[in-house]
Amino acid sequence: MAHPHPSVPGEEYRPSAFSGEVVPFVVTAFREGHDLIGVHLRLFSPSGHESLHRLSPLGDGFDRWSVQVAPLEEGVWRFRFEAFGDDFATWEHAADLKIAAGVDSALMREMGARLFTAAAPQKDRAASERRALMAAAATLRDAEIDDDAALRVVRDPAIAGFFGARPLQSLLTIGRDRELLVERERAGVGAWYEFFPRSEGARRLKDGSIKSGTFRTAAKRLPAVAAMGFDVLYLPPIHPIGEVNRKGPNNTLDARPTDPGSPWAIGSAAGGHDTVHPDLGTLADFRAFVRAARAEGLEIALDLALQAAPDHPWVTAHPEWFTTLPDGSIAYAENPPKKYQDIYPVNFDNDPEGIRAEVLRIVRHWIAQGVKIFRVDNPHTKPLQFWEWLIATVNAEHPDVVFLAEAFTRPAPLQALAQAGFQQSYSYFAWRNTKAELEEFFRWIAHDTADFMRPNLFVNTPDILTEYLQYGGRPAFKIRAALAATAGASYGVYAGYELVENIARPGSEENIDNEKYEYKMRDWDAAASEATSIAPYLTRLNDIRRAHPALRQLRNLSIHWSDDDAILVYVKHLSAALSETGRADTVIVVANVDPHSTRQTSVHIDSAVFGVPRGSDYVVEDLITGATWTWNQDNFVRLDAFDEPVHILHVKES
Repeated sequence: MAHPHPSVPGEEYRPSAFSGEVVPFVVTAFREGHDLIGVHLRLFSPSGHESLHRLSPLGDGFDRWSVQVAPLEEGVWRFRFEAFGDDFATWEHAADLKIAAGVDSALMREMGARLFTAAAPQKDRAASERRALMAAAATLRDAEIDDDAALRVVRDPAIAGFFGARPLQSLLTIGRDRELLVERERAGVGAWYEFFPRSEGARRLKDGSIKSGTFRTAAKRLPAVAAMGFDVLYLPPIHPIGEVNRKGPNNTLDARPTDPGSPWAIGSAAGGHDTVHPDLGTLADFRAFVRAARAEGLEIALDLALQAAPDHPWVTAHPEWFTTLPDGSIAYAENPPKKYQDIYPVNFDNDPEGIRAEVLRIVRHWIAQGVKIFRVDNPHTKPLQFWEWLIATVNAEHPDVVFLAEAFTRPAPLQALAQAGFQQSYSYFAWRNTKAELEEFFRWIAHDTADFMRPNLFVNTPDILTEYLQYGGRPAFKIRAALAATAGASYGVYAGYELVENIARPGSEENIDNEKYEYKMRDWDAAASEATSIAPYLTRLNDIRRAHPALRQLRNLSIHWSDDDAILVYVKHLSAALSETGRADTVIVVANVDPHSTRQTSVHIDSAVFGVPRGSDYVVEDLITGATWTWNQDNFVRLDAFDEPVHILHVKES
């Protein structure tokens, strides 16, 4: 046996899944000669329950075997593969050919009878099975029956079922024990919404300055976020903001006294990472905000940004935690061509033990305030070993804490962070726009890296307003939201997306009047009108996600075909056997990814993927419009980007 999955490249780390996730267990197994084999998966749950699952050949000609299991219990599972000579399957195959051809018929009948009499006394075999097996053995040995009667025994599905459940094994090969970490569902599934609490309830004063919103005023926005169907509310840093080198509007260096500065420039005389910005309220106010969110069905995700403003208390108390340049100054953060003069990056090579202790203290502090999700800023600029240690330490104490990596970086560090423990990660989704790019990307996240990396498909952030969104208008915003909500198990939007905010600072992929550097007072009443907002569309997407468990899976996506280079087609299917409801769920997504045109073409669906024989009719319902059609293998579609650019089709049960 070789190439077992789930696995992590190099096998230094263990693979992971979330509770209820359908996990394909796959292995390569073969033996010499022509005798047939069987393969089992033996699973041990964290509480010690043992189960055995029979694998099926993938039929790809590469001796690959697979079975799907949806583990529910959280914790570390053990599993191993066991391969064996399948004596019944070998006999069944040979007997079917030989008896039908009149070759060695008597010999094949006696070999089968011996198998049946050997299998009948097996432990845990029901009395009815024993009787059936002994009767079948007697039939094969009966000199009065002809070959046709013998073939009926060979081809009896009940007999095959007996041996499928309890096979006669020879030459048993047992693979080594492996581990699979199963985490809570929110570690892999969720609809995220980001807002700045200082903007929610901010108001302009008579002198033209703006008074900050607070946790109390921001709490008034929670029901609307929950009503749109979001599960997680992500907050940028809520700590005091540095005064030194504070940034002004649009990242300028000439901040006015009334400019609030960037929340990522953490720390001032008012405190550091364990403190709430005085403008937002008190720590008690934050705890009340967390409780109010929980009452609305929302979890709070808090930003964990390990950096400091020049006037952060760390700079005075621990100057060794930063990089001192030859001229005596401390190096500020850079991501060329961007410069962050208001931020000092932490140098993890100086006093690593002291930094570890401080960060662990901070994380524990916010967990004590009710935070169970941390969105980590720029983790790829910190040592991988640090994250491996921190996440393992925190999860040993609090297994339900989730870390999301804001890792917009190269494939190797992106994947390494996931392998080291991050439960979720940002990805390249925002920059994958064409049909070909999206097909490649979706295959990658659903199959190539799903054993260890869970992408969160954020459509925009305060820093990311792609050209696709800048120039695609309302259709582009609907297309990207529909793709994110259906292709990934987790996705997110930053506030203002529903208002189709698409004006960028010239020459950048960043919103003009970026909320990172100023208050943003939006007209949320406009969001109630579909004429000016896509909030109703986002609400519908989240309703669809909740109603269709296939969309809350990651590994079940398959790409299908269209004759148009802008029509993307994929299917997400969950079988009845693996569904908690006991009912199959299949969703077909057909998207026009060109936001500037109307496209019409033929799409080609391999319905065998979801259990409908190829060439058979089936009924689909558009979950956006309510329209229904009868589909088959080849289907005509017309998608107007300015009307409804995406079909989200539910395959109706017959």
